[in-house]
Amino acid sequence: MTTLDPEELTGSITAVPVVNLESFRRRSPFVVPRDGKNLNRAFPGDADGSFTDVLARAIFDELIAPADVLVDLHGGDQVEALEPFAIYDESPVEQHSRELATVFGLSYVVRQPRDGGGLAGMTCTAAAEAGIPATIAEAGGCGLLDEAAVELLVRGVRNVLRSLEMLPGEPESPATAPRHVGASVWLRCEAEGWWESAVRPGQEVPEGGVLGHVRDLWGDVLEEIRAPAPGVVLFQTTSPAVEAGGLLVGFGTELD
Repeated sequence: MTTLDPEELTGSITAVPVVNLESFRRRSPFVVPRDGKNLNRAFPGDADGSFTDVLARAIFDELIAPADVLVDLHGGDQVEALEPFAIYDESPVEQHSRELATVFGLSYVVRQPRDGGGLAGMTCTAAAEAGIPATIAEAGGCGLLDEAAVELLVRGVRNVLRSLEMLPGEPESPATAPRHVGASVWLRCEAEGWWESAVRPGQEVPEGGVLGHVRDLWGDVLEEIRAPAPGVVLFQTTSPAVEAGGLLVGFGTELD
């Protein structure tokens, strides 16, 4: 934000460093402490709902709806390690959204289908349904302020602005072309226990490959988590402590 030169800029940018101040101040990953809801599963929100629903509605009405394009930057949660990727949604503005996600220049570009295979209530989903091209860019993780991840996001935003002709010049080409992911699966455990991953973010795994194990606190295996199809580990939970139904791995499939 502070390094943009207004003399170079065509058009306008609305930039918000933190949209969820309560979770930021309380260091609360995933959910808003006030009502236990995940803000990025609540869009476009509800003015008559609980705190998170009202916050999502305000963000949508004040920031997303007036925009021509949305870029939502994420840094990975406190118990999450990830491979840098960008998400866009199947929608009437899908082609433009895909272009934004691709030009951002991260390792993987993930398409969210409408058929329930993706996650509902995200900013990019609500924007796309309103006819606004959008992407979520993810880099970083484990609650760390990592300079390399910050630089990926800064470069990606500049690439998007150049592709929109809001800044002069051409987008920078990444060292390797992004791989496109046609679908994704969020793998969860059935029982609470101790999670041990057998893979790393960015690792490509064949169908049936072991992703990790959930054990009880005596070390006995309760579940073996396997890849449902050939794909790539986009992100994974890094904490051993998992509750029943807890998210373990975000797994991308249908790689091009």
